[in-house]
Amino acid sequence: MYNYLEELEARTIYILREAFNRIEPLGMLWSIGKDSTALLWMVRKAFFGHVPIPMIQLDTGMELPEVYEFRDRIVRDWTINMVVEMCPPEETMDPTLPPASRAAARKTEGLKTLIRRDAYRGIILGIRRDEQSTRAKERVFSPRDLDGHWDFRDQPPEFWDQYKTEFPEGTHVRIHPILHWTELDIWRYHLRENIPIVPLYLARDGKRYRSLGEKNITFPIDSQASTIEEIINELEATRAPERAGRAMDHESEDSFERLRASGYM
Repeated sequence: MYNYLEELEARTIYILREAFNRIEPLGMLWSIGKDSTALLWMVRKAFFGHVPIPMIQLDTGMELPEVYEFRDRIVRDWTINMVVEMCPPEETMDPTLPPASRAAARKTEGLKTLIRRDAYRGIILGIRRDEQSTRAKERVFSPRDLDGHWDFRDQPPEFWDQYKTEFPEGTHVRIHPILHWTELDIWRYHLRENIPIVPLYLARDGKRYRSLGEKNITFPIDSQASTIEEIINELEATRAPERAGRAMDHESEDSFERLRASGYM
């Protein structure tokens, strides 16, 4: 298991360094969750304890209080250049989307505003292929237009860790350095590296959050896993999807794909 995690980490660090070397200006979305915090940990490893790019939170004002507390502590302790982008209100979102998807779309519009204003050519994200079927279609270096529109049928090939990093003017690139990880990989890595986490991931009174999102559209699951070791044991036995507590995943079948095509993370 140690060698397996070493291999995953090495591949991620390679992608991070490749992105930093090839694409400028570059930023990284930090949701404060387990995946993007593990990725932030690897950014620090890749650049010898330094975080050379801004960490960006797309803030709807609806995160759980523990998430904001964790963010502020890590920013202080790890000396992070933090950018907080406030997202537009829900009433300005596409009214044809179901309610929870409309709430989630706020972050898409916040990201578009950020890209237009600060001219980021590349944004690093902590998404994984095993999270959701639409994300399984992603590439590591994923080109989009400046409005974030994504066509999963027209993506560059990626063989033997050879990535296309040069794109025409007007292209915005999403970079996914942990696309090849699984949820179990992330938790085993957290355990091995002793990476801090938002305490909401650990069970209290028979409930815990398996995935963190806005408090109005994310809900805890039944669980007795109060340590990372117990989370790993639980995941090895469960067949319940990771995003079972996300309201938007229980809406219309195509709502997530519509969000992704228009720029959702």
